[in-house]
Amino acid sequence: MFRFLVSAIVLMAAPAFADQAQVEGATARKSGGTWTFEVTIRHPDTGWDHYADGWSVQTPDGTELGYRKLHHPHETEQPFTRSLAGVVVPDGLNQVIIRAHDSVHGWSDQRFPLRLK
Repeated sequence: MFRFLVSAIVLMAAPAFADQAQVEGATARKSGGTWTFEVTIRHPDTGWDHYADGWSVQTPDGTELGYRKLHHPHETEQPFTRSLAGVVVPDGLNQVIIRAHDSVHGWSDQRFPLRLK
């Protein structure tokens, strides 16, 4: 019985975002009054029924500033990087949150903070 309980606890402690799309890295650069974000995503895409289908740039309180739709699975390109230009970031905001989305789990539990310089 003790071994069963330990096994159950270990399984419950597994990462909450297993098989969710994960942000592995991101950069941002300002040009004029807008920003361009380049985001690297990793996800075990299996085809059209389960793939990373987007990512979002958000304020720390969750307000979406920009969304990049991903139009197809990337089974053979992992991780992959895509950009989004023309994002307006409110003056004085020095950090954004990048969140990935997949077609099965929805928004990842991971919140990737990115400091703006």
